[in-house]
Amino acid sequence: MSLTRRQVALGALAAVPLRGGGVRRNRTLYIAGDSTAAQKYAIEAPETGWGMALPFFLRKGVKVSNQAINGRSSKSFVDEGRLDAILAVIQPGDLLLIQFAHNDEKIADPTRYTEPWTTYQDYLRMYIDGARGRGARPVLVTPVERRRFDVDGNALPTHGDYPAAMRALAQKERVALLDIEALSLALWQRLGVEETKVYFNWTDTEQDNTHFNPPGAIAVARLVARELARTRVLAPRELVRLHDEIPPSWITWPEATDASDLR
Repeated sequence: MSLTRRQVALGALAAVPLRGGGVRRNRTLYIAGDSTAAQKYAIEAPETGWGMALPFFLRKGVKVSNQAINGRSSKSFVDEGRLDAILAVIQPGDLLLIQFAHNDEKIADPTRYTEPWTTYQDYLRMYIDGARGRGARPVLVTPVERRRFDVDGNALPTHGDYPAAMRALAQKERVALLDIEALSLALWQRLGVEETKVYFNWTDTEQDNTHFNPPGAIAVARLVARELARTRVLAPRELVRLHDEIPPSWITWPEATDASDLR
């Protein structure tokens, strides 16, 4: 299954160079990932993907095309044609942020499962090579951590070898790495067992330790933005509000326009 025509058209429009002199004044940051980053719609509120909050930290010259989608792994995203859809519109100078692992871990599902040191790395190379082949810059993003603590209140890693496999691949392929797994784990540890509930999608009817609400999405997007600055993927002039308070009210959930938005 490929991206909707509307999504591809929007991505293409965002990536069109400005006329005059052949120099692009704007560029697009594409996100390929899973539900932790994805755009959420009104029916899903207050669940919020961190990709929804990332634009708050970027100047107008850097636009976000959030192509992350619920339930996808590095494998299923490719097999459904979603990477091809991004590569069809991505332009030289654009960025491709790649965050997968939550669903790669599902060993009982052969349509999504990858093994950390073999097939996971093989699929990630497809994103890296595809972006580079079109003059864009790939950026690997280790998977944001779930909310899990032991009886002593220690935040626990939940992604097994996947973050280590991504770090190793980034070093081998000389790809920029945003280590959001390590940073988010440290953040959850600092906040503690009770305070982290404020950042995850805990409601009267649901206790979700994987997905975020607006404060959590903003906190993770801030980690991503700061890493984009630290790794010099983006220049300081391209980033804003790295240390400013972002009101959760800035998050909005549009109405879904068709069923594919919610898949």
